[in-house]
Amino acid sequence: MSAYGTILVGTDGSDSSFRAVDRAARLAAATGATLLLASAYSPMPERERASAADRLGDLAYKVQGATPAEDALRAARRRAAAAGATGIEQAAVQGDAVDVISTLARERSADLVVIGNRGLNSFAGRILGSVPAGLSRRLSCDVLIVHTTDGK
Repeated sequence: MSAYGTILVGTDGSDSSFRAVDRAARLAAATGATLLLASAYSPMPERERASAADRLGDLAYKVQGATPAEDALRAARRRAAAAGATGIEQAAVQGDAVDVISTLARERSADLVVIGNRGLNSFAGRILGSVPAGLSRRLSCDVLIVHTTDGK
């Protein structure tokens, strides 16, 4: 049995977060772990929701559930499957990324949380704290911080 039965990876749909998804998916494929794709989101203001419905057509918007978090998870799932992960689950949860990922990690008994390093070297990250730093302080499971920023 692998040391990692459940691997949780956070994604916001950005290219850098997809690099973390790729790494987590390869680990899940190699260890036979379940891969939980997680995306935290803020509720879409009604004005933006109406604009999206106008662009997509109200019925298409309701049927497809075209929210940024769901779009990110669909794209992440395709990437994870292409990397060889088989047991893939997804969760889009409203809230702050650190709160959402740490809660999901506890609720789903994650053995490993994978997150990109984006924000670690930013001014705001140093002042307010970054998602990777917040998770590493809160979680009792392993945390893998994937270098995703190409030194930028």
